[in-house]
Amino acid sequence: MPLLSWTLTAVLACCTLAGASAQKLSDERVVLQTTKGDLELAFYPEVAPQTVRHILRLARRGLYNTNHFFRVDKGFVAQVADVVGGRTAPMDAHQKAIASDSVQGEFSELKHVRGTLSMARYDDPNSGTSSFSILLGAAPHLDSKYAVFGRLVAGEEVLSAMEAMPTRKEGMFVMPNERLTILSSYVKEPYEASTSECILELRETKHRADGLAVEIEKTRQKRLPGM
Repeated sequence: MPLLSWTLTAVLACCTLAGASAQKLSDERVVLQTTKGDLELAFYPEVAPQTVRHILRLARRGLYNTNHFFRVDKGFVAQVADVVGGRTAPMDAHQKAIASDSVQGEFSELKHVRGTLSMARYDDPNSGTSSFSILLGAAPHLDSKYAVFGRLVAGEEVLSAMEAMPTRKEGMFVMPNERLTILSSYVKEPYEASTSECILELRETKHRADGLAVEIEKTRQKRLPGM
């Protein structure tokens, strides 16, 4: 590739990543605990508010537990199955009440690059339910046609391990030979991180205060012996 073309490509890629990173991420995160490791997902509530609320609602009811990534197409997407039919655990009435809910397509100018979260759908632009993809590479043909609603913020090594799995082709899908299960999932609420940080700060402050009290007592005994 000529140097000028390579440079322009690099600049465009940097601009794309900068645009995505400039979007405000939600404080709430979803962690998918898979057979290959943990994937932590963050969301763009200002870009796709309905989609973000929808995914968080599904996650809070445990609907992604025992589901799986039915598709792992190296360099393209790793796609989570629809919870209706994708789970091994049965759903209770509380879960069934929202399992088939659809969400309006929220298409934006955000690009489909590695780590992007993109809502799956059928031909109807408003047919997204619970299936979504984590991009494994750039897919500009999906831009403005599928709703970008977040990105992977931890677990890049897990994505790489998923890509290394043996696969088979079934119709239009590239699928892992062994089931790639989401063993469990949970929502990391913003207060959990802040509470942990506060506890650590309080412990450190107490430790410093205890140390200072010891130093004061030593000084008092040196300067005011017998008291």
